[in-house]
Amino acid sequence: MNEQSRDTPLRFPRGLYGVTPDWDDAERLDAAVRDAAAGGMVAVQLRLKTVQVQTRLKIAQRLRKACSELGILYIINDDWRLATEVNADGVHLGRDDGNPFEVREAVGDSLLIGVSCYADPQRAQQLMQVPADYVAFGAMYASGTKPAALPAPHSVLTQGQALARQYAGKVGYPRPAVVAIGGITPDNTRPLIEAGADSVAVIGALFNAPDIAQAAKQFTRHFSGSN
Repeated sequence: MNEQSRDTPLRFPRGLYGVTPDWDDAERLDAAVRDAAAGGMVAVQLRLKTVQVQTRLKIAQRLRKACSELGILYIINDDWRLATEVNADGVHLGRDDGNPFEVREAVGDSLLIGVSCYADPQRAQQLMQVPADYVAFGAMYASGTKPAALPAPHSVLTQGQALARQYAGKVGYPRPAVVAIGGITPDNTRPLIEAGADSVAVIGALFNAPDIAQAAKQFTRHFSGSN
């Protein structure tokens, strides 16, 4: 499947998609993102669930600057208004983060929209009509960030890839990307790509690694030749 997916242009880049830990230290996050980008990370999602609003805004603004300098995509978790305010490249929406169709109507083409689809290809098929720029499936493996997350079989990546290609065939390329998330490490990435993942979204195995840049390189090598 990964061989087939290499030849189709995407709305979201192939490769390592970092998702930040819930840190309230802007300097620490800035340094971590720069290290990950040095190792080949192509996009990062700012995911701050417990940080106070004003601190979150300051961090979001600082990472906007960093991502512009680094030339990587910058996605905000949950909050499309914050994404618009800081001129992020996109927003990631979970099941409880608002109606993606309404968000698309509000932002037009100014933001990429990624959506959580869990283990549900039908949800992915529906949200491709938003249109979503990527559909994320997981948890692929046991997740330290979301230990209660229901497991998703690798087959949903294959189904998602087929649906994305089918959708793009009808409306024209580029197609939505298929993103895998949940408990992903450099050692278990390859089967996900082979099943149909264009990108892997990673928190702990990237940002909690003793050497973030080296960890990013270990993920990125799996995508060698696929961009």
